[in-house]
Amino acid sequence: MSTRPALNARLVRARDFAASVPVNLPDPSLLTLPERIAQFGTGALLRGLVDYIVDAANRERKFNGRVVAIGSTGSGRDDLVNAQDGLYTLLIEGVENGKTVREHRVIGAVSRALSATAEWKAVLDVARNPDIEIIFSNTTEVGIVLDDGDLPELNPPRSFPGKLTRFLYERARTFDYDVARGVTVLPCELIEQNGAKLREIVLLLVTRWGLGDKFSQWIEEGVSFCDTLVDRIVSGAPRAQRSTEVEEELGYRDELVTVCEPYRLLAIGADSRTRSRLAPLVTDNSVILTGDVTPYRERKVRILNGAHTAMVSLALLCGCETVFDAATDTDVGRFLREVVLDEILPTVDVPGAEQFAREVLERFSNPYIAHSLMDITLHGTTKVRVRVVPSIVSYANSHGHPPAALSLGFAAFLFFLRGEIQSQRTAAGLAVPPDDAAARIRIAWKRFGDSDESFAELTREVCGDSTLWGADLGKVPGFFETITEQLSSIARNGARATLVSHLAGSVHAHGVLS
Repeated sequence: MSTRPALNARLVRARDFAASVPVNLPDPSLLTLPERIAQFGTGALLRGLVDYIVDAANRERKFNGRVVAIGSTGSGRDDLVNAQDGLYTLLIEGVENGKTVREHRVIGAVSRALSATAEWKAVLDVARNPDIEIIFSNTTEVGIVLDDGDLPELNPPRSFPGKLTRFLYERARTFDYDVARGVTVLPCELIEQNGAKLREIVLLLVTRWGLGDKFSQWIEEGVSFCDTLVDRIVSGAPRAQRSTEVEEELGYRDELVTVCEPYRLLAIGADSRTRSRLAPLVTDNSVILTGDVTPYRERKVRILNGAHTAMVSLALLCGCETVFDAATDTDVGRFLREVVLDEILPTVDVPGAEQFAREVLERFSNPYIAHSLMDITLHGTTKVRVRVVPSIVSYANSHGHPPAALSLGFAAFLFFLRGEIQSQRTAAGLAVPPDDAAARIRIAWKRFGDSDESFAELTREVCGDSTLWGADLGKVPGFFETITEQLSSIARNGARATLVSHLAGSVHAHGVLS
């Protein structure tokens, strides 16, 4: 067991500690700031983005408040947070503007953590704290859903919207429905209109639970639910082989070391009054207060997420394992630039799209982040529908023919669903992320044979299924023929040879890395 001291508040306050470690430490005075934020969730994204933003605002003496984190997954992180007095080290590592960035920073914005399951009464005590002004959350994309079986008397309610409704009800009653004690709710779940959807569910629960018109009016007048867009790759704990190296470099033990990239963005859509209240959180252009987050969501989903989804199957079929592998692979890297700069970017009409696209390519080449390609295949069919199909349709409408690289990515996705890679992983005892929406495509593979005629039949059936894609891709000029040809080539010649052939015939300006 390591003999190095453990990270905690006493260590940070020690006179000689700051001079002995290569870490950006918070001033000890910041560790006594009052709790002003309740945060549902203790996961890596919140630690790497939201709590970092609060920490930065506190260091500039702008916000002057800390976060009480509320865990509900049974991960045990709440115990780790409390053992370290809310402190943890953020390893910010990557490439920014062509330069390597490495910063070790102890985040001092978190005061403590509570378990909703074991300490629900203490969570409700937080609701009664007059200093609480903001509620953040990140309970995964499936967190903002209505649970028809949820009840207010449960300790705690089962769903996140149920917990939040009960939390707000406790606050409203404590302060006799004074709208001045309302709060701003900032959900960071990666779904469209996250704030509006959460508000809708909360108000529905108020009605179902019979909590009264007075409470619903308090929510209407005193609680702002804001749509948000978050963007930062936070990979969490260092890889196993790096853990010892990191501890040696830091000079102390930290069970919550969190690795993230330099890039960060929190866009918040709010009215002018709410934007004014949130202004103390803004220390640089990574926090954007705007009337509408739609443009920021559009460019992230279409460019960053679209690029991930468009290249992931082809990269896996070519033997890559991580996003870094794909971005730096001679052939896949060229394909990725073509997809982003020549085919997706021209279809995205939002401010700053080109700069964002080039930043995305730089971020994908970050050697410090091990982002598994297999993880990106989770719910891949839905991701293709949301992230890739709009670019295919838009490009074809503008050019009169389908985008060649995106089409190849789509063909590789169909071939990937034939299941060879998944079977190999299962046989090796490795996890295979689920993709329930792909069931019809898998069935089609079983029904059709392995001849060119069969590929054509499969492609015609799958591309014409508008329930899968939100569009009839069979009506996109030339798309059916292109996919059939590429699918046949992957089956006959392999993914790598098909990709090389595609690149040899590419007429795009950015098909070659520069």
